[in-house]
Amino acid sequence: MASFWLMVVAVFLSLVQLSMGSRRLMELYIPPASDQLTYHHGSVLSGDIPVSILWYGKFTPTQRSIIADFVVSLTGAPNAATPSVGQWWGTIEQLYLSNAATNGQAATRVLLDEQVSDEQCSLGKSLTLAQIDQLAARVGTKRGGVALVFTDEDVTVEGFCSSRCGKHGSDASAGTTHIWVGNSAKQCPGQCAWPFVQPVYGPQGTPLVAPNNDVGADGMVMILASMVAGTVTNPYGDGFYQGPQDAPLEACSACPGVYGSGAYPGNAGKLLVDATTGASYNANGANGRKYLLPALYNPATSSCDTLV
Repeated sequence: MASFWLMVVAVFLSLVQLSMGSRRLMELYIPPASDQLTYHHGSVLSGDIPVSILWYGKFTPTQRSIIADFVVSLTGAPNAATPSVGQWWGTIEQLYLSNAATNGQAATRVLLDEQVSDEQCSLGKSLTLAQIDQLAARVGTKRGGVALVFTDEDVTVEGFCSSRCGKHGSDASAGTTHIWVGNSAKQCPGQCAWPFVQPVYGPQGTPLVAPNNDVGADGMVMILASMVAGTVTNPYGDGFYQGPQDAPLEACSACPGVYGSGAYPGNAGKLLVDATTGASYNANGANGRKYLLPALYNPATSSCDTLV
């Protein structure tokens, strides 16, 4: 019996040593340049970036305000309380845009331009990605600008929920880019509006309270923020990205599910909580708005930078 227990102890100690050795190897491992998010010496967006919006379907005035205020907050709300949406944008400029800057490059400003509506859903309520491109072209975006297409909770879009919550694209010849984001409140909140609802898969933690009390709109802002970061840093597919060019990881998508420090699968991380509403957030914006914004990948440290 004594020899049996000696054998058990020996096996246990060998497993501990193996585990510690594996952890040391992981700590020492530095991924090759091809597996890191790097600058591919292409274009980024800079200077004045006019942003136009197409609301496809029905959105309440409050929903429009939540999203439009976020766009304004990127560079147009210098007096917002800290941490702010402006600080989040500043991190993009510091980590990405300034590293791609050329002599004489102007400071970046995001300018909210025209907003148009298509409440009757002229192309129907089941859209292909090609039709999303058509809708973006309708907005008439200026060169160097971004068209935002938002679809309401009753509109289905090719790949929505099954493989994407939003998408950004471009027309390099015209010098324009566009972003589409869908309202997932009815169709797939567990996939596109987490952590404000329980996820479809994985750890089932208690959902957080949405900062503007609208799971659909607040979820859209989170996806929009990720798409904005990808658009300005990799507008035409030759800027900052990791992995294959046709399926890249970008500034935010390289940090999935990370919103605050200490995040781990099923937990968004340490966040601020509004004392009155109980809502979780990490950024203040224009008109007293609060938002939950994704972490930004830091190419210099190979880590995810958060506001809180």
